[in-house]
Amino acid sequence: MATVLIHNATVTDGSRRVRAWLQINGERIAGIGPGDVPPRILSGSDSVIDAGGALMLPGMIDSHVHFRQPGLTHKADIAGESLAAVAGGVTTFFDMPNTVPPTLKVSDVRTKESIADGASAANYAFFIGASAENADELRACTFENIPGVKLFMGSSTGRMAVTASEALKSLFTLCRDVPLMVHAEDDAVIARAAERLRREWPDGDIPVTAHPAIRTSEACLISARHAVELAERYDTRLHLAHVSTADEVRELLSEGPLDGKRITAEATPLHLTFAGPEDYETLGARIKVNPAVKSAYDRAVLRDALYSGAIDTIGTDHAPHLPAEKEGGALTASSGAPMVQFALPLLLSYFPAELVVEKMSANPARLFGVTDRGALRRGNYADIVLVEQTEPYSVDDSMVISRCGWTPLAGSGYRLKYRVLKTWVNGVLAYSDGRPTGARAGRLVDFRR
Repeated sequence: MATVLIHNATVTDGSRRVRAWLQINGERIAGIGPGDVPPRILSGSDSVIDAGGALMLPGMIDSHVHFRQPGLTHKADIAGESLAAVAGGVTTFFDMPNTVPPTLKVSDVRTKESIADGASAANYAFFIGASAENADELRACTFENIPGVKLFMGSSTGRMAVTASEALKSLFTLCRDVPLMVHAEDDAVIARAAERLRREWPDGDIPVTAHPAIRTSEACLISARHAVELAERYDTRLHLAHVSTADEVRELLSEGPLDGKRITAEATPLHLTFAGPEDYETLGARIKVNPAVKSAYDRAVLRDALYSGAIDTIGTDHAPHLPAEKEGGALTASSGAPMVQFALPLLLSYFPAELVVEKMSANPARLFGVTDRGALRRGNYADIVLVEQTEPYSVDDSMVISRCGWTPLAGSGYRLKYRVLKTWVNGVLAYSDGRPTGARAGRLVDFRR
């Protein structure tokens, strides 16, 4: 097997940064150490890469993406979006189940795995979804290679909304050993808010700026509170997806390290970056997502929650739509935005690398039980990203690899201070110097259960 040596890189152990080297042998990390490369390591390497002082990080684990396959491939597919992922330093992704058909059976998961096998540039795993009818399927599931269960709780997504109390009890009881990721928004609160706004705009043209007045903080808090109450009652491993409000953070989440927590939470780069009303006025439906981007105060509390440990992971909620699907107002423009390609450079532009690695690599690996990934450690898979600090630059749509061809960062005024230089997936160079290499080295993720 060919060996690759990366030297003169900057690595962090969580408390300090040091100059270091790393050797790849096949698909694993053969060695890593501080300072100069030992002569025997240098002489035993087939190729040598001088990192020039760039940050060397473990590949990011994006535990929340929508790659749209099967059934929605006019928007995106696994092959194409995985190229956007490695361009953004994301070496592993967990895809959500709201495809067409929805991923409600183990056989549906296996179908997705067969699509990704040989086509994905990044490592992959697929959530199985909860519905009001698939309790028996979930009880029989061994969760081999499946990160967890995704529940749309009180937020309608086709066949996947679950609101009945007995169905919820069964589901929360089942998920004691595997994470239950919950999208928590209350449909009744949303419906009342939408009806009120329809009366204010009788022609039906409710502007996108009103989106957070429909998908309100109250809708999030009521649903998330219910989820936490059920999790505490049934000792569920609850993971609250895309937390968007200060109220959720302060009322429902516990500060501190991940270890030992049964209730955990995720934030997204969109909710950590954008805020209303200013960004809605500038970007319109480009930042229309569910749950809605809220106020600058909510954003500030979410950012603080990363440092305090109240927010445990960052997932992009990458959800591409074609530009035509993003046209319209608060009730008609599609909700969702692409983010996997630029999340890491964006987050590094205003958070310390140590924090980003914790929330987007180490903690997802620990929370979901990912085997041999999430850290630059001898014996782990060689999922590695080199990132350089650069002069601030703006992102535009021409830079987008995703099929949708646009990004919410274009025209936003946000300037990034980092670029991804190279990404390795299982020891294979998947992205280098501005473009994917075309390598399809992604493999199915293993989980410790």
